[in-house]
Amino acid sequence: MTQGASQGYEPGAGYEPAPGYGTAPDFEPAYDRGYPSAPAYDGGPAAPVAVPAPPAGYEANRPDALPAPDGYTPTAHDLPVITPTHDGGDRPGPLYVVGDVHGFLDELLAALHENGLVDTGGHWSAGSARLWFLGDFTDRGPDGIGVIELVMQLSAEAAAAGGYCKALMGNHELLLLGAHRFGDTPVNSTGGTASFLAAWRLNGGQPSDMERLEDRHLTWISRLDAAHVTDGHLLLHSDTTAYLDYGSSIEEMNDAVTGVLQRGDADECWDLFRKFTKRFAFRGDDGPEAARELLGTYGGRRVVHGHSPIPYLLGEVGGDAAPDAEQRPHVVHGPMVYAENLAVAMDGGVTMEGRLLVAQLPLVG
Repeated sequence: MTQGASQGYEPGAGYEPAPGYGTAPDFEPAYDRGYPSAPAYDGGPAAPVAVPAPPAGYEANRPDALPAPDGYTPTAHDLPVITPTHDGGDRPGPLYVVGDVHGFLDELLAALHENGLVDTGGHWSAGSARLWFLGDFTDRGPDGIGVIELVMQLSAEAAAAGGYCKALMGNHELLLLGAHRFGDTPVNSTGGTASFLAAWRLNGGQPSDMERLEDRHLTWISRLDAAHVTDGHLLLHSDTTAYLDYGSSIEEMNDAVTGVLQRGDADECWDLFRKFTKRFAFRGDDGPEAARELLGTYGGRRVVHGHSPIPYLLGEVGGDAAPDAEQRPHVVHGPMVYAENLAVAMDGGVTMEGRLLVAQLPLVG
């Protein structure tokens, strides 16, 4: 398979349709013409999703209202593990992953608490556990900056407890950085002239997030890795092989992505965003081959990704949907294992009345 090719939907003008709009995966809208089926952006938050309430007592201890712990360095690339595992040995704690959050802070807190990872105040309670976020913290939901604050806080608290909490770069992090850095600066787009700011607005960018965005958030985001291998799992955000365009090892690829962001060229950053917005590489008859190509290059035995909502992958919404798909409830019970067991999808579709998924790896049963 050609690197970065045959990925299905590719936003030539930077428009990634919001889940639930019924967008055909292989449609390439021209940005200048707009996209008729998507509601006009009004700057307001996404519609609320019915989920369990956040842990009791959380409102009085929101992470963005708390002082940073002593020695807290949220922009450190790798926070050290300060204490040994709680059993006194060298065995690492259990491994968890979190799918796309998209600003739904209360839903995230409820899911983390349900899995025993945070207490009722929203603080780390999982000891030596290891937690990875697969990216897409902002846009569409009401409190993307609150999500980033929580992840930064948990990174420090988990390290102090003998575990860790880390995060990967999603395409919406690239979009937010681009909108902040480049604004309405035109970029080269296959679908016509566009800008990061216009694409951010079309993709559910929330003005409140941009207003609250601080240098420390920008620094933290810009240092995120794009992928990581742990316990035989290749963790990444997007279900695409376009990562291969940036290096033949995971270290080389991560360094290349960081280099693009550090150079700060608008067109180069746009190309990175465009490639990381591709999807569906592991779906269909060629999916297992694509997964093997990525695993063979970067390591691991199974790809774990977010980005593409599970109802999209199942063909329940979008261009592959059945005629009566809109009448069926899109119930997501948990992660989706597919591509001959080589891929795990973790985007439960929280923006489309689905679920915000937190799961322990490896998946069993």
